[in-house]
Amino acid sequence: MAALKKALVIVESPAKAKKIAGFLGDDYIVRASMGHIRDLPSSASEIPPALKKESWATLGVNVNDDFDPLYVVPAEKKKLITELKDGLKKVSELVLATDEDREGESIGWHLVQVLKPTVPVSRMTFSEITKPAILEAIRNTRQVDENLVQAQETRRVVDRLYGYTLSPLLWKKIARGLSAGRVQSVAVRLLVNREIERMKFRSGRFWDIKARLTADSGVPFEALLQSLGGRRIASGRDFDEQTGRLKAGADVLLLSEEQARATVQQIEKLPWVVSAVEQKQQVRRPYPPFTTSTMQQEANRKLGLSARQTMQIAQLEE
Repeated sequence: MAALKKALVIVESPAKAKKIAGFLGDDYIVRASMGHIRDLPSSASEIPPALKKESWATLGVNVNDDFDPLYVVPAEKKKLITELKDGLKKVSELVLATDEDREGESIGWHLVQVLKPTVPVSRMTFSEITKPAILEAIRNTRQVDENLVQAQETRRVVDRLYGYTLSPLLWKKIARGLSAGRVQSVAVRLLVNREIERMKFRSGRFWDIKARLTADSGVPFEALLQSLGGRRIASGRDFDEQTGRLKAGADVLLLSEEQARATVQQIEKLPWVVSAVEQKQQVRRPYPPFTTSTMQQEANRKLGLSARQTMQIAQLEE
């Protein structure tokens, strides 16, 4: 009987598997999971027959039982699972070497759930694919982080609950083929809230009076009539955007078109006098020096340059 090899190491992609196998040597079997080996059902055909009649089955999440997810193995992954199980028979340990993030942690957890190994299981993580990094990782393994797994699972379930209920609305109102999830749903909600505000908005009509004047120096300027008969003339800020009427308690004069035209006829015949001139000092400070971020924003706003183009220009040698 052939001696067992040290471990079956499972990574996510074939390219990583080939590279890492070269570092670990013949004592290890390195295989790729090709991403997730199971997930929530992507179509009705993947739902187990015994659950098809359940009201939540199309979602793939049992909303009646603590949002328990329904995981299924796609048909295209069944052959791979058989190969991985065969590989487990030839080793004394299973090492999960999926990516160092929530998704990678989840892939490793699903591998354990599906393969049901009878050998010890450990988790290795690395941030670069170099021989020293891989050898260091294989010497310092840990257990699967259940917190990361639950974080990914929660995100996946929220995506499904929002996406499967919101996407059909996008197909109907915007375009077929669009998909929505936890991020897009927030954006749609903002749009809906804004649309509700727009629908509630009511315009209000008001008239004001402006005079175009010229000073003795020849410099033209505009003057806006502020009050009439001791009452301030209503402007846009005095209206309630929900009703289109003057705000409650606004002590202003709302001019009609007839009143405004009649007032113009009266005052245009009167002498115009500048009764007072008010001067104010203003201090204008220079803008702070550019940071990388503000430089990119200004280059895009004024010149239409992308962030990459901006940095290429900034790094040109004189």
